[in-house]
Amino acid sequence: MTKTFQTLQELAACVGADEVAVSDWITITQTQVDQFAEATGDRQWIHVDVERAKAGPFGGPIAHGFLTLSLLPKFFESALTVVESRMGVNYGLNRVRFMSPVPVGSRLRARLKLLSAEPIAGDGLQMTWETTVELEGAAKPACVAESVVRRFR
Repeated sequence: MTKTFQTLQELAACVGADEVAVSDWITITQTQVDQFAEATGDRQWIHVDVERAKAGPFGGPIAHGFLTLSLLPKFFESALTVVESRMGVNYGLNRVRFMSPVPVGSRLRARLKLLSAEPIAGDGLQMTWETTVELEGAAKPACVAESVVRRFR
């Protein structure tokens, strides 16, 4: 369920909270993996050759780590909204770790923790988020990323 904040200041007040929001689940499909491979040129067999991947180290095809990472905007979109914000942009990443392979057919969601929020020019806020991408049923997350986002009023 999307958590709604009226203002950027209301969101900034969440710095240091254990958890600000949780995204919806996303199911990873072979079509997504194939499209990502086509878009990026990363056609490694563990991602796109389903039959060969069944005999590989993961027992089937897995999503690209960067595919998982590229879902961060979708996770944010389903997890939270700021009514008085007209725009948000990715500003970068401070740290990323891929901790568990993501089998095709599995589900992911993100838990969002706001580490910092600093005012920026243009009536905006630069926020650093600890984003933990959970792999349903797994002991370890699929990915943990420190994502830097700018939002503007």
